[in-house]
Amino acid sequence: MARLGREGERTVSTPVERLTLAEKVRLLTGATPWRLHPLPRIGLRALVFSDGPAGVRGTGEIPGWTTAALPAPSALAATWDEDALRRAGTVLAAEARAAGVDVLLAPVVNLQRSPLAGRHFEYFSEDPLLTARLAAALVTALQEGGVAACAKHFAANDSETARTSYFAQVGERALREVYLAPFEHLVREAGVRTVMSAYSGLDDGSERAPAGAHHRLLTGILKREWGFDGVVVSDWAATTSVAEPALAGLDLAMPGPTSPWSEGLLDAVRDGRVPEHVLDEKVARVLRLAARVGGFEEPSTPGPAPEPADELRKLAASSMVVLRRDAVFPTATPDLRRLALIGPNAAEGFLQGGGSAHVDAQRTVGFAEGLRTALPYT
Repeated sequence: MARLGREGERTVSTPVERLTLAEKVRLLTGATPWRLHPLPRIGLRALVFSDGPAGVRGTGEIPGWTTAALPAPSALAATWDEDALRRAGTVLAAEARAAGVDVLLAPVVNLQRSPLAGRHFEYFSEDPLLTARLAAALVTALQEGGVAACAKHFAANDSETARTSYFAQVGERALREVYLAPFEHLVREAGVRTVMSAYSGLDDGSERAPAGAHHRLLTGILKREWGFDGVVVSDWAATTSVAEPALAGLDLAMPGPTSPWSEGLLDAVRDGRVPEHVLDEKVARVLRLAARVGGFEEPSTPGPAPEPADELRKLAASSMVVLRRDAVFPTATPDLRRLALIGPNAAEGFLQGGGSAHVDAQRTVGFAEGLRTALPYT
């Protein structure tokens, strides 16, 4: 099958009828932490996922793999520049293809609403409109490059403390105008191809459930109201039950190969807790995703991506604001011979936030080294 857009639904619906129940269940569960199961008899190879908020982390299967480390999303948002985000998406697509990655788990479009949240460096901003517009530019470029984006974490996921157990209590207006707005924009305007449900739960006044088993959120709003035709994937190891998330609208539980979902989904269909037609709709979504990213074609051979150093330098520079006094940029003074770097991270910078945004960078440049290169007289 060729790569397909939204019009590809009719093309990929036929194989569902040819699959056994066991094959359908396998397609909805991970084979490894980062790969899905292949199905050679219909020409389907294994789809590959990777973390990616600030660079393509890869799967850990390529020894010595390094990748481009992009500026943190909060820095990219400080550009207020959609073209800059399109360029970032192009870099990410090239890096993902070089690593053999089909689905990049980015962008993160949660909002910087609480000072207690632990992942602000992965988020764009506190503003839903700015987040939506810039994330859409990145998603569009990434997907034009043949790699599916994954908007996460759906939704109202603002805290790392007790992140797998707390329930966000959000009224309808705040939910719609703030927390869901970036996701809606990515679905309706950018055609994002996957959405990741959050670890946390949501109490929206009409339903209280984990985000990955919240029927109103996943089916009522995302799929029916917004018309999302892609795959809803769980956050890693977030799915602890079977029937509830399956009926609520979760399509794919990661990682594999073992989980309550992978071990219980087949029995749940056989004993009637999950109707087979519900399974068929999920399988059709996975096959549609595969068609869109070339999953019915030979996989690309991993290899080096084009050198992005110049582009990364431009992106980082455009994210910074330099304060000046008396309208004179200090380093323009001809007789300047000394600059002071203040603080413990001045000489040895803390360059990444860690977690799912960490990458093994191709190279890093500290503040002192960078200044010596840019200002050789210091």
